[in-house]
Amino acid sequence: MKWLIVGLGSIGRRHLKNLAALGQTDITLFRTHHSTLPDDELAPYPVATSFAAALADKPDAVIIANPTGLHLDAAIPAAEAGCHLLLEKPVAAKLDQRVNVLKRAVDQAGVATLVGFQFRFHPVLEKLKAALDGGVIGRPLTFRAHWGEYLPGWHPWEDYRQSYAARSDLGGGVVNTLSHPLDYVRWLFGEVDSLYALTGQVSDLDVDVEDLAEITLTFESGVVGSVHLDYYQQPPAHWLEITGTQGQVRWDNGTGIARIYTAHEDRWENIEPPLGFGRNDLFLAEMRHFLSVIIDEAPSRCSLEDGIKSLVLTTAVHESARMGIKVEIPHLT
Repeated sequence: MKWLIVGLGSIGRRHLKNLAALGQTDITLFRTHHSTLPDDELAPYPVATSFAAALADKPDAVIIANPTGLHLDAAIPAAEAGCHLLLEKPVAAKLDQRVNVLKRAVDQAGVATLVGFQFRFHPVLEKLKAALDGGVIGRPLTFRAHWGEYLPGWHPWEDYRQSYAARSDLGGGVVNTLSHPLDYVRWLFGEVDSLYALTGQVSDLDVDVEDLAEITLTFESGVVGSVHLDYYQQPPAHWLEITGTQGQVRWDNGTGIARIYTAHEDRWENIEPPLGFGRNDLFLAEMRHFLSVIIDEAPSRCSLEDGIKSLVLTTAVHESARMGIKVEIPHLT
């Protein structure tokens, strides 16, 4: 296959390494030379500086890994050119008419899509979803998801103030950048009915975006829960707790382990990741799946439609916080 990668920051380079590890060699890099990382590891690959020329070379698939606010600038013409898309999350900085343009282009070209919510490929969360679907803790009632992480510690090689995550003009902010929990709670519990959110810039970080979000969600299934996101917590923490009619779940991303309490047995059981499991295994599994979606026409586990539904939620969070109101998700959609 012929590949084109757009955006060579940390996530773009991770995808590049994983493609190579999976035996893909025909890879072109579209570069604007804004990356703050060294260029040494990119030297073996051909570089395009004109996106139109890169698409004219007819890549089979394009990986969109540039800043969030620039996703659609690359994704729309790539889809119109008939390229399969691995599109980093979120699909765009906000829900607007250009998202519909992308959806029409994808539908008309019939290309495969995968949105980069890699936690859908976490082996423990996969087992946890199967356990919830199987009624292990009865009917899920409530949940709490928490992700706090100190932004200056993410990329020690660069000034955090210049990173896309810290800049509103590039689609940053904690809601967009740490939107994974909004995706995986929808994956676990179904469609969201409404939400209410508070956001703000409360820390001493020098950013022009929100560094805190407190979000309460109600689901069509009756589940009620909350998501906390922040840019300032030290040490970082990312976890999920779920309470059901017949038990409880506690998952810690730091260890990867989920603990499940079943009331009828009055005991805890651990679900552990495979021996040697590391963070990059999520991205490798994601890339293997994308290849399967393209080559074997397997159903996408996080399609553009899924990505748009998560974008609806991030847009609703911003609207709720701005207006001070509860947002009905079907109405917004």
